[in-house]
Amino acid sequence: MIEISEITVSQWALALLGAFSLGFSKTGFPGMALVNVLIMAELFGAKQSVGLILPLLIVCDVTVFPMFRRHATWSQVWPILIPTFIGIVGGYFLLGGIDNSTARKSIGLIILVMLVLQLVRGYKQDFLKKLPDSESFRWGSGLTIGISTMMANAAGPVYSIYALVHKMPKMEFLGIGARCFLLVNIIKVPFMTDLDIINAWSLKMDVLLLPGIFAGILVGRRVIDRIPQKAFEVLLYAFSGIAGVRLFMF
Repeated sequence: MIEISEITVSQWALALLGAFSLGFSKTGFPGMALVNVLIMAELFGAKQSVGLILPLLIVCDVTVFPMFRRHATWSQVWPILIPTFIGIVGGYFLLGGIDNSTARKSIGLIILVMLVLQLVRGYKQDFLKKLPDSESFRWGSGLTIGISTMMANAAGPVYSIYALVHKMPKMEFLGIGARCFLLVNIIKVPFMTDLDIINAWSLKMDVLLLPGIFAGILVGRRVIDRIPQKAFEVLLYAFSGIAGVRLFMF
């Protein structure tokens, strides 16, 4: 584990960029969260980065929750929560049983799978909306959300597909997501503390990275309507694909 005093200026700049990307993702560009996952894994090691990111995610969730809370109720969250919790427990045992090298490859693989799902969500919406809204689909979605969020903090694309199949309006999608991930991320804290990937070092780093989070949320809310979505997504997907392959293969 790198000492905070040993972190170089360029590493701080990258870490703050990762935090900025995470905050920015909460304003309408969910794919940006993958950039944060990739940067943190590269800088601080795969397993340690998972615990480092979680408190930052919770800060984001608490910040954006009031913006969307009137668009959903907790009763809409419960159906997917039980399978998600089981997935979290499974992800906890998987993460605890692997070394940093295997965790790096696992995160790279999860990123690539999430990238494919994000592309499917964006370009095959009509197909996804025709998928059956069944009990097995709900359980499959919940388990996948739980495992991927525990292993890599990267479950957003799975939730997006779940929402498409349920034909959620945009604001309901944001409202349910805000509630679901706030609760899920809080549930993950004791598991990651037990694995010692949330610890005194990671919490000190989180405090130092908070300005990046808030800057990302602030800038994202101001520029979301000015950025060409398609061009932005093409660049983002290309970067995520290259970085995901790097984590998985090297």
